[in-house]
Amino acid sequence: MEENLLLSAALVIVLGVAAQWAAWRVRMPSILLLLIIGFLAGPVWGAAAGGRPLIDPDAMLGGLLFPVVSLSVAVILFEGGLTLRFHELRRVGGVVIAIVTVGALVTWAAAAAAAKNILGMPTDLAVLLGAILVVTGPTVIGPLLRDIRPSGNVASVLKWEGIVIDPIGAILAVLVFEAIMVGNVHDAAGAIAMGLLKLLGVGAAIGLAGSLLLFVLLRRYLLPDFLHNPVSLMMVVGVFTAANLLFHESGLVAVTVMGMGLANQKSVDVAHIVEFKENLRVLLISSLFILLASRVSLASFADMGPSIVVFLAVLFFVARPLSVLVSTSGARLHWKEKIFLAWMAPRGIVAAAVASIFALRLESVGRTDASALVPFTFITIVATVTVYGLTAPRLARRLGLSQDRPQGLLILGANSFATSLGSVIRDAGFDVVIVDNNWMSTTGARMAGLSVFYGSILTECAVEEINLGGIGRLLALTSNDEVNSLAALHWSEKFGRREVYQLPPEEAFHRCHQAIAPLNLRGRYLFHKDLTHPYLIKRMDQGAAVKATHLTEEFTWDDLVRQYAGRVIPLMHVNEKRELIIHTTDYAPRLRSGHRVICLIDPTKKTSGGSANRRGPENSNPKT
Repeated sequence: MEENLLLSAALVIVLGVAAQWAAWRVRMPSILLLLIIGFLAGPVWGAAAGGRPLIDPDAMLGGLLFPVVSLSVAVILFEGGLTLRFHELRRVGGVVIAIVTVGALVTWAAAAAAAKNILGMPTDLAVLLGAILVVTGPTVIGPLLRDIRPSGNVASVLKWEGIVIDPIGAILAVLVFEAIMVGNVHDAAGAIAMGLLKLLGVGAAIGLAGSLLLFVLLRRYLLPDFLHNPVSLMMVVGVFTAANLLFHESGLVAVTVMGMGLANQKSVDVAHIVEFKENLRVLLISSLFILLASRVSLASFADMGPSIVVFLAVLFFVARPLSVLVSTSGARLHWKEKIFLAWMAPRGIVAAAVASIFALRLESVGRTDASALVPFTFITIVATVTVYGLTAPRLARRLGLSQDRPQGLLILGANSFATSLGSVIRDAGFDVVIVDNNWMSTTGARMAGLSVFYGSILTECAVEEINLGGIGRLLALTSNDEVNSLAALHWSEKFGRREVYQLPPEEAFHRCHQAIAPLNLRGRYLFHKDLTHPYLIKRMDQGAAVKATHLTEEFTWDDLVRQYAGRVIPLMHVNEKRELIIHTTDYAPRLRSGHRVICLIDPTKKTSGGSANRRGPENSNPKT
């Protein structure tokens, strides 16, 4: 028995994390794959093995299942709150408030009416299901936004909505549940409104208190560094539990407010806490979706019938568009942004958890028909994640709000090499933005017709104001190695560590630089270990230039090297798929016919053949 439980627990973690990695590899919503694995390991395997599922959450955790689910959701919402910055509300505050209030009521009413009239659910359960389906879910929207990277204001609106609407939807479900328990659903409007105010008040007060306490502990250095993350996790669990004890289900509001409070203070650095919570969130989401999906009965899906298709159509084509139409009326949003908002409402872990919890509670008091809440919620999650996950990226590209895997470069530093490189990359058809905080240094870039941002790349202002349409990577090319590392670290959250690059430090300082800037605190080193900033600028001053050359069967890389007597250094190339491939110190791809190679070339050394005595990285050219 113990061996079976150990196997099940291990499978939850192994399959969950493996599903996250596989979903990243094939570029599909991870939650969809997690749900499929949960269904297969639970009800499907159980049906094939005579009622013995591979993963049985009730046998594994028993009565602890839903407390564990609740605490996990609390941690996820706290992590979401840590990403909410009030400065974003200057542009989208009105839309966010409208969409989580008026828009939520529209969605609630439409979903409840559809559940009653299409699915044939009793009125009280239909209203409860409508409240559950109000939530959209940061666990789904976040990964989709990172993949789509839409321009304009839609990313901020969707991020705020996904995080703020979760506790609101859960609260609505709690209030409806309480009304069901007293048999007074039809006349419960006043009680729901009063209960909502109490929930928000208690949750906000305790959340702010928890945020203030953790802030004081960090600000006054009352905690050693190794306890920052454990104590923050302890505080989240404590705040969530205390709020729930004072007023049922107010804990979700409390942890969200606590995260927002920490995110918007300026005196304490919480980046390490954010990173820890992000890692923990991935593990929790992976486990929760598999656990909850494995509890669903196959028979419950068989009883749905074709009416579920009509119900889902109402959610897709009526409820969400109507909610966005009402919420954005008069807002300063482009019609393309409104269309994208109307086609982005995937449900996530909070809907699954809340449905499972309330179905179990109602079944315990004799409402056997409440078991339908779980399969209807799960089929909605699967459908919305699948449809939105597969179509939203294409819609964003059709509307001109994003590009598929943007290849453009955000270049830090406006020196002669960066300007020359940026011009060639732009001429090759990729977006380029030059950033520098020295106005005089940007003169050359502006005269070359490049897009320039004047200011510090390390500020929130840069993230807000730089037009990142088509931009997917950072190249830090300044003379200051520490600034390059800081910029790479700062922008790795936006682009991912894979897509942030910096010049290598001078060889004399390699050992020292490695000591202060390990791999996780810097970008990938560009080009070649000898191509430092002083070397590049010296070559540019001596007349070298960045040029692009198209390689063919008749004119190969070796021919190019011979033509310039070896004074040619490959920096990047554009492959047959029109992808911009950046060369790094640990990755020097083979250059073949059909590639457009971008090189640093010294035209003064052009010759008909042979090579000259030379020093520098030219000796390490890749082979064809």
